[in-house]
Amino acid sequence: MGELILQAPVAGLTSRSKVTPEDVQMLRGEVFRDGVVTRAEAEALFAVDNSCTDKCPEWTEFFVEAIVDFIVHQEEPEGYISADNAKWLVRTISSDGMVGTEGEMEILVKVLEQAKSSPASLSAYALRQVAHAVIDGEGTLANGAQLTRGIIGNAETDLLRRILYAGGGEGHSGISREEAEVLFDLNDNTPESANAPEWTDLFVKAIANALMCASGYVPPSREEALHREEFFAEKDANVAGFLSRMVSGGLKAVFDAYQAPGGIENAFRARNEALEKADSEAEAIDGSEAKWLAERIGRDGVVRDNEKALLGFIRENSPNIHPELLPLFDKAS
Repeated sequence: MGELILQAPVAGLTSRSKVTPEDVQMLRGEVFRDGVVTRAEAEALFAVDNSCTDKCPEWTEFFVEAIVDFIVHQEEPEGYISADNAKWLVRTISSDGMVGTEGEMEILVKVLEQAKSSPASLSAYALRQVAHAVIDGEGTLANGAQLTRGIIGNAETDLLRRILYAGGGEGHSGISREEAEVLFDLNDNTPESANAPEWTDLFVKAIANALMCASGYVPPSREEALHREEFFAEKDANVAGFLSRMVSGGLKAVFDAYQAPGGIENAFRARNEALEKADSEAEAIDGSEAKWLAERIGRDGVVRDNEKALLGFIRENSPNIHPELLPLFDKAS
């Protein structure tokens, strides 16, 4: 389509602040005519989305499709979101650190879902949109009444899981420190008794995943670790057994399920054995990780149930308890 932003159709749409199904059909034909969505076209579509207050349902579907296609499939290498492209996306969809519209939020999540690899900062940014809505009652998620302020319910948990499940693709198997911080913030700022049980399940598994990665252990991908529905649909007995062990026995069961003979870890065995050989004398949680955990757990003055479960995991499974963590066990007891 070339320099779409200078063409009359786009100028006409932004001036009348309305997008009809006929407009979407016209734009779809122009944008996808050559099979390539360019940066100029993407920016022009953002201009339409920001300027038009009366948009038909067809617009959002087309807008999301075109921008995701540009970010994920047109920028080289295909499927890999560079730090620069991630910054461009965040800058384009943000206002004071928050996503502007529901369509832009859907773009963010779908980019994470379709990418083979993306910066952990992009996933953490998406998680923070949920935190803004739940903790502060701010942002497009809160304004659209999609989420409930002050509570992590089923809808909130589903969106968090969707982001975490998508957020690394093939190139990022573990939960990052930045992502874990957002999950801790949510845990600290919501009442445990009012939150959905599914939130506890997700929180425990995600932070356990982060701890395993921090210790040099390479767990299965976040798809395998967090996407419960596909485990249930899988007919392979090892996979089904892995999930049942994870969901039936609390946090320790997460660790046991990774390690069990015949479990899903088989696919990662050679890589894990190589890491263990190279780092056989290292502590399960090193000094920097212990310092972070010591500062993070109970930061609000209360050691919560989920945090106690993490401490129990460390006590039972770490070969050496780092001295930095010892005061935490006293606080939690």
